[in-house]
Amino acid sequence: MIQTIYVMWLRQLKRYWRSKPRLIGSIGQPLLFLIAFGFGFSPVFERAGGVDYMEFLVPGIVAMTILFTSMFTGIEVVWDRKFGFLKETLVAPISRTDIMVGRTLGGATISVIQGLVVLLLTLFIGFRPVSWYAVLPAIFFMFLVSVFLTGFGTAIASRIDDMQAFPMIMNLLIMPMFFLSGALFPIDGLPSVIKFAVLLNPLTYGVDGLRATLTGTLSFSLTLDLAVLMGLSVLVNLVGAWFFSKIEI
Repeated sequence: MIQTIYVMWLRQLKRYWRSKPRLIGSIGQPLLFLIAFGFGFSPVFERAGGVDYMEFLVPGIVAMTILFTSMFTGIEVVWDRKFGFLKETLVAPISRTDIMVGRTLGGATISVIQGLVVLLLTLFIGFRPVSWYAVLPAIFFMFLVSVFLTGFGTAIASRIDDMQAFPMIMNLLIMPMFFLSGALFPIDGLPSVIKFAVLLNPLTYGVDGLRATLTGTLSFSLTLDLAVLMGLSVLVNLVGAWFFSKIEI
């Protein structure tokens, strides 16, 4: 079991390091959002008497990096099925659940690495965490968010065999999750319908946990953030493992 998980985890990392454009592309969009929104809306926040918008925005952009990377990890399942690579793995005398766990941990590790790269780059534009010790619990929150989203993306990919349909479905899910997570704006004072949607969004609690650990400000409590993320991570990956075990080859 452990060996299978390790092999699948290592395979995911090798794929990642072989694709340099993937790394560059994955941090390009978050940096664009950070620069455009951070420097563009900072004066508006200052005039409104709010906090430093760049400080507010950075945890949301880190969560955005993890969101896009984790969810699109599932496309590898569709790709491998399309070209027969997945069949070679599934016919092996090993548990499909172990394969799913290894892929999920590999994708989550990649997402955390890219989140840390973006966080490191924000230091060059003036962002500083409330404490350098806070980076450790922030990494833990990154990992929880990554495990949940990678499992979610893999579960969806396990039910799709059309490579063109997968990106469209992902965009349909990713954009609302990002914009309704409190990553770009405070959730206090929102209309009741919008706030209800924000509270239903699992990414909201990941953004809140990152913001709490990195900046010391939060909308809920760390206990609630941890409970939601850990519970959903277990649930989604159990469902994803079941879907993955039902893939026909």
